[in-house]
Amino acid sequence: MPSFKYKATDINGKVVEGIMEAKEERSVITILQNRGYIPINIIYPEPKKKGIENPLLWLFHRIPQQQVINFTAELAGLLKAGVPIDRSLKTLIGIVEKKKFRKILEDVLISLEKGSSVADALERFPMVFSPFYVNMVRAGEASATLDITLRRLSDFLSRSREIRNHIVSALIYPAILTIFSGFSIIILLTFVIPKFAATFSEIGQAIPLSTVALIKISETITNYWWAFLLSLIAPYLLFYSYTTTGPGQLAWDRLKLKIPIVDVIIRNAEVIRFSRSMGTLLKAGVPVLKSIDIVSNIIINRSIVKSIIKLHDSVKRGEGLGHPLKKEAIFPSMAVEMIIVGEETGRLDEMLLEVADTFEAHLKENTKRFLSILEPALIIFMGILVGFIVVSMLLAIFSVNEIPF
Repeated sequence: MPSFKYKATDINGKVVEGIMEAKEERSVITILQNRGYIPINIIYPEPKKKGIENPLLWLFHRIPQQQVINFTAELAGLLKAGVPIDRSLKTLIGIVEKKKFRKILEDVLISLEKGSSVADALERFPMVFSPFYVNMVRAGEASATLDITLRRLSDFLSRSREIRNHIVSALIYPAILTIFSGFSIIILLTFVIPKFAATFSEIGQAIPLSTVALIKISETITNYWWAFLLSLIAPYLLFYSYTTTGPGQLAWDRLKLKIPIVDVIIRNAEVIRFSRSMGTLLKAGVPVLKSIDIVSNIIINRSIVKSIIKLHDSVKRGEGLGHPLKKEAIFPSMAVEMIIVGEETGRLDEMLLEVADTFEAHLKENTKRFLSILEPALIIFMGILVGFIVVSMLLAIFSVNEIPF
């Protein structure tokens, strides 16, 4: 027999909530009325899908963020045109490409038809709809501006994705350069140098010290390849294990904020994330304290998160947002001053979004500057390694009077 969640009032107007087993919704209403209660809302709580709750299974059923962005924008457009929410969802279900996402939207529609709010229906799928997303929708429902809120949410998700893609695409070339150079060096050490070493051994003539060292390195890697792999993997695993713990992650995040250039990029990225999230939430009507709690789960750097959590108590004491941020010194001074001005003029939500736009341009410039240093440094470093190998082998060849072929 299914269980129904109910909300009702007694004869004194007191609201009561509970769960009742019954054959159908009508039976719950009848039982409540017989007990002297006036039913307000009856919800059939469908069980959550295990595939969504299990992170390992979710890796194989992940919904692309672009699809969520498209869904949000299209739903906003339909609602703005006056199409009811249930009909809008039915329309979008028919055009969604990914089967898993279509199933999720069908479940959301079923929940709506049974009396659930849009936010509560979406909240059942946290791997697709984040707490930020759900709270934005909840605020839009409460203020009867769901279409406007969804449009802002779509813009927020699009801009966040654009920033992330910009950083990732900027790092692709250095990553490819490092990987291919590493493979080239390994091939030289494991295949090319052993052939030369065999030739030099047959000749029996003295060879330069650098060549001897290179041959020894090659022999060590070839004969003890498992130890070589372990020496590469073990430090990474130890580092990963440490940085996934609370203290380890906090220590690593603090260290990143002390690395020149890198700290500027991280602070710019986080101030964009903080400002755009807070501005979007406040514009949707979410209270400041609630917005801070939500944003603290969006920020990535744990050191900055720790400072943002302190804002909750500061704002609660009436200190505002800007001055506590200035005291924590986690964001650039310009961003903090803009936030203070926004509070003083009563335009905090707009100023936060302005901060995000301003520092988005700064982030792109700082990323470009960082890469202008990183790429030549990688090329020079890899060039020195490969050059050492080539020169060592050439010196050995020149030192040999005759090489039999």
